[in-house]
Amino acid sequence: MPETEATKFATYEEFFAFYVKQHSNPMNRLLHAFGTGLGFSVMVGAFALGHRWWALLWIPIAYGFAWTGHFLIEGNKPATFGHPFWSFISDFRMLGLMLAGKLQPWLDK
Repeated sequence: MPETEATKFATYEEFFAFYVKQHSNPMNRLLHAFGTGLGFSVMVGAFALGHRWWALLWIPIAYGFAWTGHFLIEGNKPATFGHPFWSFISDFRMLGLMLAGKLQPWLDK
């Protein structure tokens, strides 16, 4: 199912199945994982060092890696554009499944 501005999902699980399909290329998933990890580390480090404003750097870091994966590797539009909250949550869920070695069933759907 190609994503359009009008793409509607009845449930979050339905969206997540779509989200995972948008990340079928392992290099795209790797860029997401790296960007999420680096962005989160920068945010934690900023607070630990007392530079709260630096924490906002997580946004261009995490999304920069993710969007590079979508536009240059996967060749699709990031789900963030149509579903920002579910997409944000799904990035962490996908990362958790990747680290646990449990993402493959979602990719096979």
